[in-house]
Amino acid sequence: MDPQRLRGLIREIPDFPRPGIGFKDITPLLADPRGLSDSVRGLAESARPLGVDCVVAAEARGFLLGPALALELRAGFVLARKPGKLPYETVSSEYLLEYGAGELELHTDAVRDGTRVLVHDDLLATGGTAAALCELVEQLGGEVVGCGFLIELTFLNGRKRLEPRDVHALLSYSS
Repeated sequence: MDPQRLRGLIREIPDFPRPGIGFKDITPLLADPRGLSDSVRGLAESARPLGVDCVVAAEARGFLLGPALALELRAGFVLARKPGKLPYETVSSEYLLEYGAGELELHTDAVRDGTRVLVHDDLLATGGTAAALCELVEQLGGEVVGCGFLIELTFLNGRKRLEPRDVHALLSYSS
């Protein structure tokens, strides 16, 4: 895996979704077969030693790499969705984002006691989404053994919010 090549496949969209935000657009990376494959393999490589039973990822961008990552790890995949999108009984968690707020839900039977879970999302910014996922997993009796991200915006200190959990990102941006 060549991190510089992957970085070159991510375009920055200035002032999206609001002024001052530099949006990291991963759609060119997803469209590139080698970039997509290298991303999934790189994420799996760092998570493999954790002995993951399932990958939990948030709607919507976490769904892009999460299922492929789960397959690579020979693990299950659990959807964390916005309120009202899951048809069965749910638990929920609210969180703050870099530029707003959100809420996620999991089915009450999505994670069982003792399940070893990797929390995944495409991007670690302030850590709100990932912290909410960790809270949901732990509320259901699962054990968060790590958090894996394609991109980390280190200047937003999201990693600190996830302490003491193992956190890994393939690419980091300092500004």
